[in-house]
Amino acid sequence: MHARVRDQVARVQVEQIFRNTDHRVVEAQFLFPLPPGAAITGLTLMVDGKEIPGKLLKKDEARRIYEQIVRKHRDPALLEYVGRDLYQTSVFPVPPGKQRRVELRYTHLLSAQDGLIDFVLPVGTAKHTGRPIKRLTLELAIETTQPLKTVYSPSHDVSVKRPDEHRALVTLTLHDVAAPDDVRVLFGVKEGLLGAHLLSYRPQRDADGYFLLLVAPDIHQADRTPTAKTIVFVIDRSGSMSGTKIQQAREALKFVLQRLNRRSEKHPGDLFNIVAYDAQVESFRPELQRADDKTIAQALAFVDGIHAGGSTNIDGALKTAFGMLHDTGRPSYVVFLTDGLPTVGEQNEMRITENSRQANRVKARLFAFGVGFDVNSRLLDRLARAHGGVSLYVRPNENIEEHVARLYNRIAAPVMTDVALRFEFDGQKDTEPPPVYRVYPKPVPDLFRGEQLVVVGRYRRPGAARVVMTGRIAGEEQRFAFPVRFEDLSRDDSHSFVETLWAVRRIGEIIDELDLHGHNQELVDELVRLALKHGIVTPYTSFLAN
Repeated sequence: MHARVRDQVARVQVEQIFRNTDHRVVEAQFLFPLPPGAAITGLTLMVDGKEIPGKLLKKDEARRIYEQIVRKHRDPALLEYVGRDLYQTSVFPVPPGKQRRVELRYTHLLSAQDGLIDFVLPVGTAKHTGRPIKRLTLELAIETTQPLKTVYSPSHDVSVKRPDEHRALVTLTLHDVAAPDDVRVLFGVKEGLLGAHLLSYRPQRDADGYFLLLVAPDIHQADRTPTAKTIVFVIDRSGSMSGTKIQQAREALKFVLQRLNRRSEKHPGDLFNIVAYDAQVESFRPELQRADDKTIAQALAFVDGIHAGGSTNIDGALKTAFGMLHDTGRPSYVVFLTDGLPTVGEQNEMRITENSRQANRVKARLFAFGVGFDVNSRLLDRLARAHGGVSLYVRPNENIEEHVARLYNRIAAPVMTDVALRFEFDGQKDTEPPPVYRVYPKPVPDLFRGEQLVVVGRYRRPGAARVVMTGRIAGEEQRFAFPVRFEDLSRDDSHSFVETLWAVRRIGEIIDELDLHGHNQELVDELVRLALKHGIVTPYTSFLAN
């Protein structure tokens, strides 16, 4: 596996070598994940030194052609999306004693927090394959605009070489691994890395362009009194949470409870409550409680009494939690600890998401904390996205304190809430269509200390403009303006990945609409058109090399 990262943009090449040690011809299949939001850009099948490039077709057509070639005993390779960011490579035939190599390429916009950029190579699905991986290698080249501060892998003992202050080479080699963990590398840059930076891409003057906006305003609040906030904790106590999962959820909840801002002369105290659910939904108290020594001690005792058993009513629990929130004057958060597997009540993921959206009348942010190997990440990511929050995950064999601390740091330090973005162009008339459109994410999430805002969208009008960001800091309205420029015509394809990043977000929105409202041929046609143009594997498209 070879990866090259420039600031936050990763370009990854994965080589899968299938070697047949049997005495008969076999078909090789390998199931593997990609990071959420990654866009596959190419597939190549290598047969006896000959390259066979892949092309993107409609899914049914790709499968039909693959099966036709298999019957002729020629050499095709098929890459298919199988759901939940999982992909499957199929190669046939692999003759006895021979090997076939498949090269997969994708791009991915990495996440950043507290000055750390997070690169994850998800190989953990390989622990479910029948045989160990003979050899797994990674070569990761990092290059940053600002000087690198740290390079660290919490998952593996990697080798790091630093030729200069802007570059690093990370290497890893594993042999005969039956249950590999995902490879994760964190690299840090100095404060104020990005500020506000806009990348635009417009390959044709007669077509609208694409932009990527990264915003990390330099807002210092070290001397400020912590913002008073409201948090409702929702903990899953159903049977699927038994064992290590419920223990981790309890410890995570207790960790955050003990760090709530208590009432004092200088602070009014955070408000909180706890919702525990299986088939039934139970609250710690009928109403929100103000954090002080007494209420927190009682809450900790309530958490100790939570045990796993029964079915899973996620829909009812979330509606109960959001129904407790009424004050729009302070930041409100729902912390959802679960494996995300609904079994009673409403079980459709899109309807659960829509019901929670309707119950959320105060623009509360939802933070999903997934536990276990079998967590329903699709539902948790969808809920977090719908409520302007984020989702975090912890496996049973991982140290929970690191993950909970990261979650708490987000909740404890909201730098700017009720964030809104506006794009101002000189000479823009009210009668003209908006100069930017199809902007994601929606809604714009809160900004937390050390984090940044990542926005993609389309633009109609090139030239100089201003990005105006407004929000509340410590309860006061604030405004920041950043000068930017939208390209009239891109000179090369160096920023072409911006178009693909936007297409991934748009396709995700279309899939959500289809899940919620049912089949719509116009939306399906748009999805397939975007996927084929940008090389994105979806439930409706697959790569084929023949």
